[in-house]
Amino acid sequence: MMSLESYLLVGAALFSLGLIGALSHRNLIALLIGVELMMNAASLNLMAFNRFVVTDPTVGQIFVLIIIGLAAAEVAIFLSIILRIYRAY
Repeated sequence: MMSLESYLLVGAALFSLGLIGALSHRNLIALLIGVELMMNAASLNLMAFNRFVVTDPTVGQIFVLIIIGLAAAEVAIFLSIILRIYRAY
């Protein structure tokens, strides 16, 4: 069984990889992938704290569903902006 520290370590590694990917690349798709990695790391940490600290499991699950919905909306808006820029050129 994994402990809270191991979940947080994986989440920190994912967040740092996403931050490096978002800051180092000039490609818009790589920036989007970096932001998605950071949001997934936040979701992982939230569920880890929910499992080990909070007694009601539905609280963390609702927040993670909101984060997933936010990520889907972000992808849709970001891709529409990319397509609009592509059509302009």
